[in-house]
Amino acid sequence: MTKRKQDTVELPEVSVSDDGDVRYLHLGTPWIQGSMKIAEPFDIELEYVQRMMAWLLFVDPAGVAKRHAMQLGLGAGAITKFCHKKLRMRTTAIELNPQVVSICRAWFKVPPDGPRLQVVLADAEQEIRNPRWLGTVDALAVDLYDHEAAAPVLDSARFYADCRELLTMDGCLAVNLFGRMSSYESSLRKLADAFGEDALWAFRPTREGNTIVLAQRTPTPLQREQLMERAEQIKARWDLPAPKWLRVFSRVKPAAKA
Repeated sequence: MTKRKQDTVELPEVSVSDDGDVRYLHLGTPWIQGSMKIAEPFDIELEYVQRMMAWLLFVDPAGVAKRHAMQLGLGAGAITKFCHKKLRMRTTAIELNPQVVSICRAWFKVPPDGPRLQVVLADAEQEIRNPRWLGTVDALAVDLYDHEAAAPVLDSARFYADCRELLTMDGCLAVNLFGRMSSYESSLRKLADAFGEDALWAFRPTREGNTIVLAQRTPTPLQREQLMERAEQIKARWDLPAPKWLRVFSRVKPAAKA
């Protein structure tokens, strides 16, 4: 979940801790940067990370396995593993810190690279401008925080515009916005500038303060009945709490500029 420029900031030390049946990833501080249920390593354990899969509400479940998922920031590999193992998607993760990649493969069951999985060791801000990725990503997950988890490391209008260029025409960005409300409003405005105000959906914040925002490359008008039907299919196929999502998930617009 981290991204720091190697030429200006030393990458934090990666560590692992276990608490009962859950394993945690840390980056030089007690802050939890990712987690895994030891007995169920390919499930998503944290609520906010589950919510980052809400893009599934916008697509036909039968065609998910033919799509391409990309994560910026590997974290403990929860989204990467779920997309690869459970959704059977082509999956790409971009991670700056080589220790994170090594630890994830040794302690968090992230599989080795193969025909459907690639972990790219690179600076996400630069790598997403690589022409090979443009227009190829159906589901883009962005969870990029430094070791202090204070605010998104990449949060500029240019960055969100670059994210949009990665997406297929019906692709979707899911981003974790964690921090002060003023920071959230600023991020939401930048997302609206990149994607358009009609493209944004958001969850209410979790108890821990994580707010997941989704941005569609092509806004699609979906009726409540359609969303409810998709949510039930998602729960049945992949055991995600999608019906509960609809209680705290809706279209959103940034506050009007003063």
